[in-house]
Order: sequence, then structure tokens, then C-alpha cells
Amino acid sequence: MEAAPAYRERIKQDIGSIIDALALSDLQKHFLRSRWLDTLLWMDSRANRAKIWYYILRLGAIIGGVIVPALVTVKMDSASASELIGWLTFALSLLVALCVAVDGFFHFGERWRHYRRMSELLRIEGWQFLQLSGPYRPAGSHTAAFPHFAERVEACARTELDEYLVSVVQERIEQDKG
Repeated sequence: MEAAPAYRERIKQDIGSIIDALALSDLQKHFLRSRWLDTLLWMDSRANRAKIWYYILRLGAIIGGVIVPALVTVKMDSASASELIGWLTFALSLLVALCVAVDGFFHFGERWRHYRRMSELLRIEGWQFLQLSGPYRPAGSHTAAFPHFAERVEACARTELDEYLVSVVQERIEQDKG
């Protein structure tokens, strides 16, 4: 997990040097760094963190779920060995239930996909702006394309917020019903 901060710092420096080379005002460059790049990197880190937790919890549930039935079928002649198998089965069953419950509560898989989607949308938007391609091609310059870019980045942020609020509100409604 130590590679992630180094990677983010390298990306921040690399894209920062590209931003510095653009013919934009200092305020516009500041926007690119603070609103677009920092948001992109934050979304990336949240996606990676959610993905790690999703895999840990799912693998714990899968592996434990496969081992528990095998342990249940084991017959031992020794009472102490049989008791040990019983406790091991109980502990693994508890671990499986905890993994499933924690994943069900935090929805790491959904968070991972949400943050990854948003970070990719921001990444695409940024690269199109930096290369003056896609919707920015007709503008002809970064200065002329900047207002459209800022508008689209804010629309992305607004969409992310709306999706987050809808999912949180929906989850609360479902919890209140249950």
C-alpha cells in the first residue's frame, strides 16, 4: 500500500508540469490542480481502498465458506481433536458472517465501482481538455476551452454528490423499514 502515495505524488507532479506549461491564468491553473486533479486523485484513492476491502472481505467469506462445510464433515476419534474442530468451525463461521455483514453494511463493491467510474470520467475529461480533443477541439485553445471544461468538471462533481446522496438516503430508508 506504500506505492499508492508515491504513485499519486508522481502523477500530481507529472500533470502539474503539464498544467504549468498551459497558456492559462494562474487562477485557471489553480482550478485545474485543486478542483480537477486533487478530486481525481482523491477518487482514485477511495476506489483503490474500497477495492482492497471488497476483495479482503469477499475472499474471507469465500474461503471460510468453503472450509466450514469440510470441517463439519470431519470425524475425529479423539474428544480433544473433535472439540478443537468444533471451535475452529465456530470461529470460521463467525468470520464468514462478519465478512459478509461488514461488506453488506459498507457496500465496498458498490463504492469501488462508483469511485472508479467517477475517477475515470474525470480522467477522460481532463485528458481531452489537455489535448484539446473531443468536445474541446472546436475551442482551439486551452483558454477558450477552459470555461467548458470547468462546467463539465463541476457537472461531474454534482453527479457524484447526487449519486452519493441518493444511495445514502436510500440506504437509510431501507434500514428504517427493516
